[in-house]
Amino acid sequence: MKDEDIRKSVRQGYGSIAKDQGSCCGPQAGSCCGPQTVSQETITKNIGYRDEDLQGVPEGADLGLGCGNPIALASLKEGETVVDLGSGAGLDCFIAARQVGKSGKVIGIDMTVEMIERARENATKGGFDNVEFRLGEIENLPVADDAADIIISNCVINLSPDKDRVFEESYRVLKPGGRLMVSDIVLMKELPARIRQSIQAYIGCLSGADMKSEYLRKIEHTGFQDVRIMEENVFPVDLMQNDPTAQALYKELAVTPEELEKLQDAIVSIRVSAKKP
Repeated sequence: MKDEDIRKSVRQGYGSIAKDQGSCCGPQAGSCCGPQTVSQETITKNIGYRDEDLQGVPEGADLGLGCGNPIALASLKEGETVVDLGSGAGLDCFIAARQVGKSGKVIGIDMTVEMIERARENATKGGFDNVEFRLGEIENLPVADDAADIIISNCVINLSPDKDRVFEESYRVLKPGGRLMVSDIVLMKELPARIRQSIQAYIGCLSGADMKSEYLRKIEHTGFQDVRIMEENVFPVDLMQNDPTAQALYKELAVTPEELEKLQDAIVSIRVSAKKP
């Protein structure tokens, strides 16, 4: 798959999600392609969000696209500037905005027009005047050098066909001493070739994922220091049964539920922290 073809497909896929309010990434029980058997709130709490995190978040900001809570271990402070890579409808931005306060600022970056429009509507609806959303690719961030105290991202970097560039851009945008805190999907072993080559599995955060060791190497190679895995969890395949990613694998690639079960120990979600010296 060519990089631009991947970006186009991901942009189209997540544009549809923004319109349909469904979810196509992460351990969801409900989706734009199937019935929801577990509430969105329950799903969100299962990946690390607390009741107090979700209080005051505008309705419609949580599309169930994450694989963890990157803010939980970020230790945000009053007055800090936060940049969110792949901000979607704005869930993490709104949570961060409360923690950095009126003197702080949150900048959400997303390459999907529909997501940006929805996030801006949510910001207006929730009265968040310390949050802004900018259209752009995470490989070419529309943010000045040394502008951010912390960069967060939630199950998005795996979607990039050029992860080295994403980490280079993150490093550029961070102030000296700035922090990186991301939740993402990585692999413990290689996926079958027919899954790796599936664009539907790419949109679903599977076939674009790096091996865990390679993912960490790319962060370190950029120049980040103190690169640490703060949390690591096996991807809960049992919650994928109604997810469109899993359904696409069943139908398009003829992957059986039994084969998918064998992949469980291959797919993990991690929360990684790092610092710019």
